[in-house]
Amino acid sequence: MLVSDIKLQARDKNRASIYVDGKYSFSLSIEQLQQFKIKIGNVYQPNDINHFKRESKIGKAYLNAVFYCLMRPRSEKEVRDYLFKKTLLRINKFGKRESVIDASEAETIFEKLIANGYIDNSKFAEYWLENRFTKKGISKRKLISELKSKGLDDSLISLQIAKNFRDDKTEIKKIISRKRNIYTPEKMFAYLMRQGFNYDDVKAELGLD
Repeated sequence: MLVSDIKLQARDKNRASIYVDGKYSFSLSIEQLQQFKIKIGNVYQPNDINHFKRESKIGKAYLNAVFYCLMRPRSEKEVRDYLFKKTLLRINKFGKRESVIDASEAETIFEKLIANGYIDNSKFAEYWLENRFTKKGISKRKLISELKSKGLDDSLISLQIAKNFRDDKTEIKKIISRKRNIYTPEKMFAYLMRQGFNYDDVKAELGLD
């Protein structure tokens, strides 16, 4: 099987289309092209071509996963969930059921993201805590619940909460200030309790002795 042509893609100059025996066969990133030392005139066996096609698929999925991680810091669980969805069968443009990647390819991509520093639970926790301390206010209990839902372990959560947390009373004041013209004291009390604040703290801040 002869590599008859290699062309840079018009829409993505970082990828090249590889033609085998006069027909388009697969595409690779420029990095992959150099890694595999593919050149016009090279001759490969069918197993080699299948390997290149698999690497092409992994490369595209990896790049999309990088974009996903760059949108904001991600936890390991978030990325695993994202990659898992790519393994699910769906109808392609030809009407056939196929997945973007399989389970082993998803694991390969996940490990590469870890190795290249795109996933870090500690950085994610710092980001999450910093961005949840908005003018809206949030309880320590709710923060812990959110971080657990993102797959973080108790020791990391405790460490980050200790480093970044602002006390519940300050957060209660934020909410009261924001909603005092919307809720009656009774409704405010019920709302704050639903947000996970301590009963005594809520009563004290609302003056409900």
